[in-house]
Amino acid sequence: MTETHSGGCQCGAVRFRVDGALGDASVCHCRMCQKAFGGFYAPLVSVSHATLTWTRGSPKKFQSSNIVTRGFCADCGTPLTYEAPDGIALAIGAFDKPQEFAPVVQWGVEGKLPYVDHVHALPEKHSLADPNASFLADVISNQHPDHDTERWPPA
Repeated sequence: MTETHSGGCQCGAVRFRVDGALGDASVCHCRMCQKAFGGFYAPLVSVSHATLTWTRGSPKKFQSSNIVTRGFCADCGTPLTYEAPDGIALAIGAFDKPQEFAPVVQWGVEGKLPYVDHVHALPEKHSLADPNASFLADVISNQHPDHDTERWPPA
């Protein structure tokens, strides 16, 4: 049976399906990936020999260098792709089940922020434990759910 994974952006304007085995998952610490993802690093998984299909919409593209193009949702800004001569990688966080893609290598370590290796040791607190964020109990998410839908947004 063929392995199938789905995912998409935060607002649901862009959705994808991947049929077949994906390549290695990784994180990239280079400054370009930090800026593209707005984070400490970019978590990516290679499409490799699998088939990528855009099932709703398609990413807008940004030529981030003379070699690399990055795809993102033009409506909500979610990073979606890293496209280079050696193939396409997808943002792990854009998958419906990101927990299935544990990184096995770190790239671009010359750009690694000095505190990244210590984040796991920081105190852990539940979001609702913040006394200044009582408003969180009333949040109603407008994000697309972590599964395909016939149409979005709902009527």
